Amino acid sequence: MTRPQDLIYDWNTEGGAFQPSTPIQFDDETLRDGLQSPSVIDPPVEQKIELLHLMDALGIHTANLGLPGAGGRPREVITRMAQEIADSKLSIGANVACRTVVSDCAPVAEITQKTGVPIEVCAFIGSSKIRSYSEDWSVDTMLEHTRTALEFCRKENLPVMYVTEDTSRAHPDTVRALYTTAIELGAKRICVCDTCGHATPQGTRAIVSFVKRIVDELGADVGIDWHGHRDRDLGIANCLAAVEAGATRIHGSALGIGERTGNAPMDLLLVNCKLNGWIDNDLTRLPEYVHKAAKAVGVEVPYNYPVLGEDAFETGTGVHAAAVIKAFRKGDTELADLVYSGVPAAMVGLEQKIRVGPMSGKSNVLWCLEQLGIEPNEEVVERVLQAGKASKRLLTDDEIRAAAAG
Repeated sequence: MTRPQDLIYDWNTEGGAFQPSTPIQFDDETLRDGLQSPSVIDPPVEQKIELLHLMDALGIHTANLGLPGAGGRPREVITRMAQEIADSKLSIGANVACRTVVSDCAPVAEITQKTGVPIEVCAFIGSSKIRSYSEDWSVDTMLEHTRTALEFCRKENLPVMYVTEDTSRAHPDTVRALYTTAIELGAKRICVCDTCGHATPQGTRAIVSFVKRIVDELGADVGIDWHGHRDRDLGIANCLAAVEAGATRIHGSALGIGERTGNAPMDLLLVNCKLNGWIDNDLTRLPEYVHKAAKAVGVEVPYNYPVLGEDAFETGTGVHAAAVIKAFRKGDTELADLVYSGVPAAMVGLEQKIRVGPMSGKSNVLWCLEQLGIEPNEEVVERVLQAGKASKRLLTDDEIRAAAAG
C-alpha cells in the first residue's frame, strides 16, 4: 500500500537533511518574557501551575518562572511553582531571570533551599555597544558585574546560564570576553540573544557558530542557548538556523507572546522540530497548551494562526475540499491530512474540517450533510449549495440544517 509520505517529493531535504548531533532542549519563557508583553495580564498562580503541567506533558525541558529581583510577590509565585515541580514530581526544570547583581541572585538560593528544587540562574547583562553606550558601561564594567554575580552563584552552588542581551548586535571581541569570563567562572550554559529581533537566519548562523567556536576553543562542556524575538517575524526561522549552527536549547513562549511583538512561538517551534524529525515529542496536547495560555494571559488565538488557529485545518473552497473528501473516501485519513496541508492535523490531536461557503462545490455540501446525518437528496443539496453561494462567509452547522430543511 502506498504511504502518503511516499507521494511527496520533499525539497526541504534536497542535498541532505540536517540532523542535530545532540538532542534539542526547549526553554519555555511564557511565564517570564511572555508576561512582559504590553497587552497581556499576569494570571493567578493556579493558572501558571496548570501551564507548567502542560509544558511538562509536551516534553519541554525547562520553564522560566519569573524575575525574583522584582520583589516579594514574584518570589512567592516562583516559590509556589518550584514547590509544585517537587510535589508533583514533574520532569520539567526551573530557571529564573536575574540581572548580574547579587541582590537578584540571592533570593534564588533561598527558594532552592526552601523547595529542594535546583533553580538555574539566567544571569543577564547587555552586550552590544549601543546598549553599553546608553548605560555608560565599559566592557570592564560589564566584566566586573559578571564576576561578582557568578562568583556568588558558584559559592551558593547555583547552576548558571549566562545571558548576553543583544548578542546579535554585539562586537565579537566583547562577546568573546564576556562568554570566556562566564565559562571560567563555572557557567554551564551560555545564551545568545536576539533581544531586538534584529537577526536574519544568516546572522543567526554566524553569531551562534562564532560562540560555538569560543566554547570549542576553551574545551568547555557548556550548552548554547538561543533566545530570539520576532520584530522582523523571523523567530522560527532563526530558531531553526540556531540549531543548525550548534545551539542545543531554544527558547520560546506560547503563541509567541513577549516583549514588544514577542518571542519565537514555542508551539510552532515544537511543530517544526517534529516535522524536521529532530524530536519525537507527543504534541497532541498542544492545542490545550495554546488555548489555556491564551485564556490565562487574556489574548485571543488568531483565527489564521498556523496549526492551532481556528482556520488551520478548515476549508470551504470546492477544489481543496474535493481533494480532501476523495482522500477520506479512500478510507485514508493520513492521506486526507496531507493532500492539502503541510502539517498533519492528527499530529496535534486535530482533524481536517470541510465547510460550505461562497466558493464551495457540491462535494462540500454532500460531505457536510453526511456528517450532520441529513439525507442528501438533490433538492436538499441544491438549497444548501445556494445558501452557501449567497453567504459572505462559511455557513454554521445550524445554518446548513436550516437551509436543508427549506
